[in-house]
Amino acid sequence: MVTVGLFVRMEAKAGREDEVERFLKDALPLVHEEPATKVWFAVRLSPLIYAIFDAFPDESGLAAHLAGKVAEALHARAGELFATPPHIERMDVLAVKLDARAPLTSAA
Repeated sequence: MVTVGLFVRMEAKAGREDEVERFLKDALPLVHEEPATKVWFAVRLSPLIYAIFDAFPDESGLAAHLAGKVAEALHARAGELFATPPHIERMDVLAVKLDARAPLTSAA
């Protein structure tokens, strides 16, 4: 199903945490427009540290995502929202378990 992924780590500027969370939540509809983005999670790791994990069936899906609206918006707002540039790591996905029966929704 998926073979490659990205892990993007971001450190919010102090006082910008609410804006970062809104940015990440608002990105979800854009990700829904990307047919090759099969997995996408936006998470908070600590009060200032956020991350995105996403996965794709192949390199072309990954490339399409990197050229898409979410990546464009992330780069456009990085200096405003983040203490340092987002750190993007590419990874090979070795195994996947997704429960299709469980509803996947974002927290309000």
